[in-house]
Amino acid sequence: MTSAGGVDGQVLSGGGRLAAYANFVKVAHTVFSLPFALVGVAAAARVRPVTLRAVLLVVAAFGAARFAAMGFNRIADRRLDALNPRTAGRELPRRRMSLVEAWVLVAVMSALFVLASALLNPLCLALSPVALAWVTAYSYAKRFTPLSHLWLGLGMAIAPVGGYLAVTGAWSTPWWVILLLALVVTCWGGGFDVLYSLQDEAFDREHGLRSLTVALGPGGAIATARLLHAAAAVALVAFGVASGFGPWYFSGVAAAVTLLVWEHRLVRPNDYSRLDAAFFSMNGIISAAVMAGAILDAVLR
Repeated sequence: MTSAGGVDGQVLSGGGRLAAYANFVKVAHTVFSLPFALVGVAAAARVRPVTLRAVLLVVAAFGAARFAAMGFNRIADRRLDALNPRTAGRELPRRRMSLVEAWVLVAVMSALFVLASALLNPLCLALSPVALAWVTAYSYAKRFTPLSHLWLGLGMAIAPVGGYLAVTGAWSTPWWVILLLALVVTCWGGGFDVLYSLQDEAFDREHGLRSLTVALGPGGAIATARLLHAAAAVALVAFGVASGFGPWYFSGVAAAVTLLVWEHRLVRPNDYSRLDAAFFSMNGIISAAVMAGAILDAVLR
């Protein structure tokens, strides 16, 4: 079997505290969900004018929530990370950060998320504890369900829903429109997390952790990821139609779907040598393509 060689990349070089904090939560992975938060903002622009203040608060809320969620995950998984060769170099196992320091950072970022939500509108404030509870509880999902990938995907889907609610202060009309965008991110994020889990199959089996790769084997997991990404593509189109987006949006969708197809050509059972490219580069570009199309459509319509 060809492996990914212990893929846990996308880290910043340097020994300073800022680099340690950024690597602690894989700040580079912000490129996955943040663009979809801005897709939610672009969709909301069709209902209500968007202000720079709202956009900045959306970015701040997203960044704080993601830091809190990822930081909590690192704390919850610190013993497992120390045992896994792929993750043993992370900040807590290597003691580049103390556990107390990690907890303080998570607490501060959680508070910042709630504050940013409060500054947006009452609905965002009311939903902020629910969002935090969901994204932090994900850290324990692999202990009891092979569907942890979808738990993560649904946690990522909070970003576009939050972006929409931040501008409108109310749910979409019809109610199911914003849920289509949530479905996009749930299936897309869940699908690429299934692919990423391929490299940890042996470790997860040995330590009693659950994933679709463990439950279905590599072939079944890859097939499931393909189905999830196909569902995401259909939902992208349906959301664009329901939201009244035009050619710019659908051009971004076409680019994203093309890249999704290419991503699945990079990952095959028993050959994970190109997994890092499939996970990071492709998915970062996919989310950026959809965001660019949605924003251009909102600005140029």
